[in-house]
Amino acid sequence: MHPILFNVGPFTVYTYGVLLAAAYLIGLKLAMMRARARQLDSTRILDLGVWIIISALVGAKLMLLAVDFDYFQANPRELLSLARSGGVFYGGLILAVLVATWYIRRHGLPLWTTYDVFAPGIALGHAIGRLGCLMAGCCYGVPTNVAWAITFTAPAAAANVGTPLGVPLHPTQIYEAGAELAILAFLLITERRGRPFPGRTFWAYMLLYAISRFVIEFYRGDERGMIFGVSTSQFVSLVIGPLSIVMLFWLARRAATPAPESMRKRAA
Repeated sequence: MHPILFNVGPFTVYTYGVLLAAAYLIGLKLAMMRARARQLDSTRILDLGVWIIISALVGAKLMLLAVDFDYFQANPRELLSLARSGGVFYGGLILAVLVATWYIRRHGLPLWTTYDVFAPGIALGHAIGRLGCLMAGCCYGVPTNVAWAITFTAPAAAANVGTPLGVPLHPTQIYEAGAELAILAFLLITERRGRPFPGRTFWAYMLLYAISRFVIEFYRGDERGMIFGVSTSQFVSLVIGPLSIVMLFWLARRAATPAPESMRKRAA
């Protein structure tokens, strides 16, 4: 594809970096719009968004370091490559959720409603970010003969992320971007249907993404680390999927349970 967007003198502007920045900004913009509709403090939500972006970047790189620890231990100079790599999405998501929980508790924001505000933005931002992966050649698929296979030819892709050149590959970047857009549409269409409750949108996103990521991982061809015979992201999906189901049932049941009489009087 086009890993290099353009050059300005000695400086190279990479397509992945531009799309990654766009992903964070557009995702945050959507979250801000949803926050205003729910009358949440826009200043707090903006600050939280910045915290989420920073922690997502750090978490993604830390998980990449953990997954490829043996490689980085044998090649310590390659640690500098972490600065220009996107990292592992799940690492960024997990650390962002932990940091967001701390911030939300500290500033008294409604926990699950705030999570719901950000969930569609995560899906939209991730879809855009995967297009950056497609341009860079990273997160590539296994060789295939399907009619929609993608063949990379840019030497920069091979040099930067080890993309196989001249070989038809599954376009796993497009698979995941498409899955995220489908999840985004599902979340927005169903959000107010049925019996909505705080936390439903967030945990529905976590469940649907875990399922889609687990399946797409079978078509990935890049090195991603293995845990108990499955890739690192598949292992995390196997944890997050059941956890999401449990949380959805628990939050739905809690929302349907009438508050005790003493609590109702206090609220009144």
